[in-house]
Amino acid sequence: MKFPHDDRLLNWVASVSAPAWTAVDTPENAHWHQCEGTWFVGVDALPSNGMGAVEPGMVLGGTAYEFATHLFGSLALHPAQLSVIYPGYPKPRVGESEAAGRYRAKRDAAHLDGLKMELPERQRRMGEYHAWVLGVPLSESAASPLVVWEGSHLKLAAMLRAAFEGVPEAEWHRVDLTAAYTAVRSEIFETCQRVEVRAAVGEAYLVHRFALHGVAPWSGAETAPRMIAYFRPELTDRRRWLEAD
Repeated sequence: MKFPHDDRLLNWVASVSAPAWTAVDTPENAHWHQCEGTWFVGVDALPSNGMGAVEPGMVLGGTAYEFATHLFGSLALHPAQLSVIYPGYPKPRVGESEAAGRYRAKRDAAHLDGLKMELPERQRRMGEYHAWVLGVPLSESAASPLVVWEGSHLKLAAMLRAAFEGVPEAEWHRVDLTAAYTAVRSEIFETCQRVEVRAAVGEAYLVHRFALHGVAPWSGAETAPRMIAYFRPELTDRRRWLEAD
């Protein structure tokens, strides 16, 4: 769901932009520069507090965030991820197989947030239980947009509910979802529409916690990097996470 321009959100962006770019260049975050410098992964890189503020700046606000809080109530926010894409993305990522590289380029590295791959067997298990994904652009760019498969959240929700049926919540992280996830993901690619989501500074988008999504390869003549701050607060009530709409 995309939300239109909001002056409150624009003011928040203005308050975090300088520390965000500082975080990208700080030595302790150097390991987040991946894909031969075309992607700054930036997990928890913005030094924001539980209200989304980089002190002494503004707390996160605006229509998109207020809408999100109505879904599961007010949740403590983790430091925001700073996802920065540069011209030429995606280049090969260190340690990534050729097949994974092709998937990143051809399928936008489509994934379900919170689903973790365990090596060496490459089993997929739930490791995080997010309430929602809120994306807030911190730079103006139409290149390398977010990609979402329309209606994919319904198929992935059905897969997860079937996989966890009869399993205590405390054991969900032990359930191997590899085969079920691979099958439903293939079905999504065949039956769900791929939608590119672009947003300007002052706008935002909210992604369903079960939606298959990714990032499109860089295209066009733009040369400035695009930066998006992402918030994915976790739910402690796993049953609600699974069963809510």
